Amino acid sequence: MSCYDNAKNLYDMMGQGQVMEAFEKHYAENCTIVEKPTGETREGKEAQRQAIQQWFGMVKEHHGGGYTKITSNEESRTTMVENWTDITMQDGNRMKMEEISVQQWNENGQIEHESFYYQMGPPPQMG
Repeated sequence: MSCYDNAKNLYDMMGQGQVMEAFEKHYAENCTIVEKPTGETREGKEAQRQAIQQWFGMVKEHHGGGYTKITSNEESRTTMVENWTDITMQDGNRMKMEEISVQQWNENGQIEHESFYYQMGPPPQMG
């Protein structure tokens, strides 16, 4: 499978509500996850698994999600995905979150390194 096909499968599975199944299938045991806006880094699959479960605990309701663009460089085994999710948090605030993820895939078709790029807080005022 190409890196592009793996990334598409990952996000298709998540869009069908199979988030943990997609995670278990597509992430390497020694993965590194970096949240670029905050600088938080998680080392290893177990650390990322716990972060996902913590995230689920903050979400009251999931209204939808998906991706708008996927691109890949097969030579460097890199994919970039523009994705979104529409959620209501436990405090009742509903939001649409958008992010870009950059993934480095290993020869076994699993993510070894992933960086997330997103904006924190309200968008800047223009003008």
